[in-house]
Amino acid sequence: MVIGVFDSGLGGLSVLKHLKQNLPNQSFQYIADSGNAPYGDKSESYICQRSTEISKFLVNNQVSAIVVACNTATAAAIQSIRENLTIPVVAVEPGLKPASLQTKTGKIGVLATASTLKSQQYKNLASRFSKDVIFYEQAAHGLVELIEAGKLEDTSTYNLVREYLEPMLEKGVDSVVLGCTHYPFLLKVFRDVAGSEINIIDTGSAISDQLGRVMNVSDHCQQEPVQADEFFSSGDLHHTQNMINRLLGSQVKVKALPV
Repeated sequence: MVIGVFDSGLGGLSVLKHLKQNLPNQSFQYIADSGNAPYGDKSESYICQRSTEISKFLVNNQVSAIVVACNTATAAAIQSIRENLTIPVVAVEPGLKPASLQTKTGKIGVLATASTLKSQQYKNLASRFSKDVIFYEQAAHGLVELIEAGKLEDTSTYNLVREYLEPMLEKGVDSVVLGCTHYPFLLKVFRDVAGSEINIIDTGSAISDQLGRVMNVSDHCQQEPVQADEFFSSGDLHHTQNMINRLLGSQVKVKALPV
């Protein structure tokens, strides 16, 4: 079985790492739509159209399931994607539930793109868990661009993370939800700024678990990979390939995305 995974850029690799670890006998096709990143400043209609095009490309490549490894794409397009496809689709969402279950202060910070935070899907999710907690939400403008550029521990990255986190910390949050799949690649920066006692929540492992459940229910599980992993990008292939090799710690070949 081949599983399709896509994101606006490199962020979904944080999910792919969990998928490959937990489902080692499966093959993956990963799409980094880096030529159109970030999605966070795009219109909902554009994100929906783009996500649908990429999903159809993956279906035409004979994938058996799709992971929408992008919170912004999930918020804007997941309903449309599922309505247009017959294969299983698993999507990410900000980890508000685990944060609300683990918090001791009842105060939780949420970092995400502006599109995610203003989406109806996010608002519905937050309303389910906001009865006993307070969510301090921050649109983290600029972080995706820094990550896409490979500036994972630059001074500019630290400064921007401080700008977003310190107001939350002053309010007494004890948990910070990473509501964009790019952000786990800045975990060291978040730790350095927030300290070791703050609970930083990444949902990559939960997505992997959910895909495993879907595969078992659908009886799609294969014992051996059917083919080598493939990587596609709409951005600069040389830069994307170097960044994927850096973030995954392995050597891959990136092809041009023909959609």
